[in-house]
This record gives sequence, structure tokens and C-alpha cells, in this order.
Amino acid sequence: MIEVNELTKRYGTKNAVHNLCFTVRPGQVTGFLGPNGAGKTTTLRILLGLIDPSGGTATVDGRPFRDRPRGLRHVGALLDAGDVHGGRTAVAHLAALARGNRIPRARVDEVLREVGLADVARQRTGGFSLGMRQRLGIATALLGDPPVLLFDEPLNGLDPEGVLWVRGLFRRLAAEGRTVFVSSHLMTEMENTADQLVVIGRGELIAAESLTDFAARGTRLSVTVRTPDTSTLTDALSAEGASVETTGTGTDGDTLTVTGLPAARIGELAFRHRVLLHELATRAASLEEAFMELTADSAEYLAGEPR
Repeated sequence: MIEVNELTKRYGTKNAVHNLCFTVRPGQVTGFLGPNGAGKTTTLRILLGLIDPSGGTATVDGRPFRDRPRGLRHVGALLDAGDVHGGRTAVAHLAALARGNRIPRARVDEVLREVGLADVARQRTGGFSLGMRQRLGIATALLGDPPVLLFDEPLNGLDPEGVLWVRGLFRRLAAEGRTVFVSSHLMTEMENTADQLVVIGRGELIAAESLTDFAARGTRLSVTVRTPDTSTLTDALSAEGASVETTGTGTDGDTLTVTGLPAARIGELAFRHRVLLHELATRAASLEEAFMELTADSAEYLAGEPR
């Protein structure tokens, strides 16, 4: 289990992390989300003992990571897939880590097979693609068969097969009772993978709850309507104060996305104006929409409007 309590990290007058508190429990995949500059990587580096906090604590199973000898047996981590000596082979890289952590040499071959790198195990990593380096980073995290695993943007460079494999791997690790903490900007993958979320902005906690509960906090509810009589229905809905956007065209009519009116009221208006409906469905905010809405005030870097 990961416990972060009143964690603070200051660089001069700037707080990268401020009074951050959350718990990551075993047996589930927990996504770690936040805008760029939110403090996610700083938090992970403090957890791994790579930098010291200015205040508060970050522990794994009740102890700071740096207090544990042979750390790879306790925590496996992927922070930067490029942080590998390009002149070493994949086997040599993992074998050195295995020796330093008193991990059996046979484990090196096991994890290389598991991540799909057995055929290139004796090639120098300098020639690896980004996806191959990601797989090697995951192999490094798995090497000590640890109960706690941290991953920072683990899907970078992976092809669709690799993404599906990682998704299944995380779920299997969680099902084995391990603590799996994944930082990612890919909302679709978090929707498909995470059970719980920790969301931060400007170094402070925004939410620590289930993915379902977080997505439900998004206030944007819309109704999908499909009808062959777009003009009549649009006029009726607009007169009621709804916002109507045409989002698709098909052989049986246009698809409209309506906000500002519930589905029941839309159905009543369609009936009153004798408009045939082929579809009427309420759609809740997606994880991405909820994330953008709830972190809007926490984004540190905002792009301007395109010219």
C-alpha cells in the first residue's frame, strides 16, 4: 500500500506539491492524473526516494522506499524508459539489477519472455525503438516480483497490441493483490484500465475516488437524438433554450447532441411536433470531459486559440 500524507515539495518559492494526501490500496489499478505541471512526476520521484520532500511523508507499506535494502523486491517502477545505457544489451541491463538486488538470474529470462523481448535480449538497447524500451522498462519493474508497482506514462510508443497487453498486465497484477499505480495522460486507457483515480492539480489533491464516481462529477450531460426531421426538432428544442449540435448524418436521419434539456422533455417536444425519433439516449460525461472540467482551474499551461 502507498500512503502519502501532507506531502510538500518546494523549489524556491514555488510549490511543486502542497499538502498532498492520498492512499493507493492493493488489489486494484489506481490511475494518477493531472495536467502538465501538476506534480505527478515529483510525487513519484519522492515515493522512490529520488528526491527529498520539503515536508510530509510518502511511504510504501509503512516505510520510506529508501529504507528498504534490495528495493526492487519491494517496489518496481518505470519512470523513464530512455534511462538505460545504450551500449548494454537487455540481458546485461537486467542481470546487473538482479545481482544488486539478490534476484535469481533465471528471473531475467522470465521477465524478458513476459514482455516479449526474448528474441532481442542480446541486442544493444541503443537500437531499441521507444516501444521496445517501454517493454524493457516494464520488465525492470517486474524483475523483483514486487508487491507494489509504479508506472509513469507506460504506454508511450506502444502499438495497439502492446497497449492491449499492458492493459491486461495491469489488471492481472492487481488481481494478484498487488498495488498498481499508473500515471498517464491517456484518458481512454484510464477508462479501460483504472478502478480508482488520484487526480491532482498545481500540486494539490482534486479527487481520490473510484473512476465511476469521478466521471459522475462532470456536470455535462447530453442527449443523443436521431431523427429524419432535424429542422423541426431543432427549432422546437432551441425555443425551449436547449443547445443543439448536428454530430452525424445517416440514411435514417441526422444525429443531434442536445444539452440543456433532459431526454424526457425532448421526447415530449418531439411527440407534440409529430417528429419521428429513431434514437433518444442520455449520455453522461466521459472521463476525459469530467477531467477537463474539474481540472480547468488547475492547468498551468494553456494553449491559445488557433489562428
